[in-house]
Amino acid sequence: MLEKTTRMNYLFDFYQLLLTPKQRNYMSLYYLDDYSLGEIAEEFGISRQAVYDNIKRTEMMLEDYESKLHLLKKYQQRQQLVEQLRKYLEELEGEKGPILECIDSLEKLD
Repeated sequence: MLEKTTRMNYLFDFYQLLLTPKQRNYMSLYYLDDYSLGEIAEEFGISRQAVYDNIKRTEMMLEDYESKLHLLKKYQQRQQLVEQLRKYLEELEGEKGPILECIDSLEKLD
């Protein structure tokens, strides 16, 4: 469950602007603020089932966006490459300052 929550949080970060305000609110409360379905339903004056259905549809939309745009996949690949660069750099001797600055700049692009 934690892995799914982490994935949804990443997908939400990347694609939230493609969602409606209502979808953003539900997802934010459920995944980021750890509200229960009942708490969200009470907050918006709707049924728990309506919240559940909306969240499930939104999750499917986020997965669909990812299957087409691959923003999360590319981000994870970039992170792996940065980790590899840092590892290789640790093995080198000599001046590393400019290379580390370049790696730091690369990380900040995301």
